[in-house]
Amino acid sequence: MITGILRALAGRLALGLVLILQAPLLMAEDAATSDVVVRPADNGAALVNPGMGWTFAFYSNMLENYGSRLAPADTLDDWPGLSVVYLRVPWAYVEPKEGEFNWALLDTPAQRWIAKGKKIALRVTCSESWLRYATPKWVQDAGAKGVDFEFGHGPKPGGPLWDPDFLDPVFLQKLEHFLAAMARRYDGDPNVAFVDIGSFGMWGEGHTGFSSQLNETQTLTACKRHVDLYLKYFKNTLLCINDDMAGPTRPGRHFPITDYALARGVSLRDDSILVQPPPHSWYHADMAQEFWPRRPVILEHEHYGGSKARGAWSGDLLLKAVEDYHASYLSIHWWPREELNENRDTIARINRRLGYRLQLVEAAWPATVKTSAGWRVRWQWRNTGVASCLPGGFPAVTLKDEQGGIAGVFADEVFDARDLPVAAPGQAEARPEVAAFALPVNLKPGAYSVWISVGTRIGTPKIALPLDGDDGQRRYRLGNLTVAPP
Repeated sequence: MITGILRALAGRLALGLVLILQAPLLMAEDAATSDVVVRPADNGAALVNPGMGWTFAFYSNMLENYGSRLAPADTLDDWPGLSVVYLRVPWAYVEPKEGEFNWALLDTPAQRWIAKGKKIALRVTCSESWLRYATPKWVQDAGAKGVDFEFGHGPKPGGPLWDPDFLDPVFLQKLEHFLAAMARRYDGDPNVAFVDIGSFGMWGEGHTGFSSQLNETQTLTACKRHVDLYLKYFKNTLLCINDDMAGPTRPGRHFPITDYALARGVSLRDDSILVQPPPHSWYHADMAQEFWPRRPVILEHEHYGGSKARGAWSGDLLLKAVEDYHASYLSIHWWPREELNENRDTIARINRRLGYRLQLVEAAWPATVKTSAGWRVRWQWRNTGVASCLPGGFPAVTLKDEQGGIAGVFADEVFDARDLPVAAPGQAEARPEVAAFALPVNLKPGAYSVWISVGTRIGTPKIALPLDGDDGQRRYRLGNLTVAPP
């Protein structure tokens, strides 16, 4: 945060002297009420923004969970804040025969949500509690070693399920070929929000206590090998590991595998929220403190129906998990409309905190400027979410003429929303800034409407704001400005 502030101050050096010398004049103008001052209210809307939001488990291991009841045209547009469709399937379903891929299994639901401006996330697993060969049987037939087991009881000769030896060279060779093919297709695609490192452990969660029961040393060695394999091929898309790779119920902030992953640019997800009743609703909020300032943290609550049946479900606790982990993403892990209809208040409260939420507290600009002069905008911004605005974003003012045409764009590339601090509810700090702009020499005198946005350095809007008056492109009307002849 200090680095961001220093960078902003350094960027202001070219303007600093002018602003200091003009300060009495600006104050006089304010006193004479020649500035337009607006203090827009947060409209409470759920925001769909880059790097945050609800993720809907369309496939949750079994293909029947939880998108199977949705018609092809149904993309859950009524779920506020839904930004990602999550596709988690066994490897055997995607590569049923060696070198023959069923990408349509993933791409079909993906395109439904991509067409609505949403993104996808992926996990391909190698061990399941309900399917003997989550790893394709042809991998075993090629000579890969493994363990028969009974779910919940561990290794058992002739058991109904099979875990590969996660360090077996044949298994790793076949897995690497698959990951290379998967990366060619999905790595760097702007519509992919993240990919789980899901090839190790039960359900891809990084634990084997219910299956082959590896010891701690074996687990760490295998986890590092699988992290390295994903990093070899996924060089542009965010990767994340499961907290259970460090041990499902072991609290703490630093662990060898999570530190290893963090140092290599990998983020964190926790699939164990509200699995057990209090006081064991989650274990790894401390671990998340190392990740959230730099990368988005992803949470998945237990299957909603199962959580309720065990007395583990609580809307207040789910919100607290978002707060404690500083989460950017949160799952929809059940039949979606049942969960929505029974939890609307909880979802609304979470949407006001999940990820980042940029609020324009105040903006002021001269009511009239002359074409021969520069002008300045004073504004105050704050982030009322639980997470940093990791994608970053630069405020911009757009002037539109009476026909709605863009007449001027003024982007402040010094002030980055990523640098706004995160705080407890109701305690977010508003950061005042002053941006000075030159008017284009070809801007004609006349009356213009003033619009605010946050996005790229060249003024392209990217981030939705909780404001009314959206033009459909994430610009929001604030007021008017008159440009007078020199």
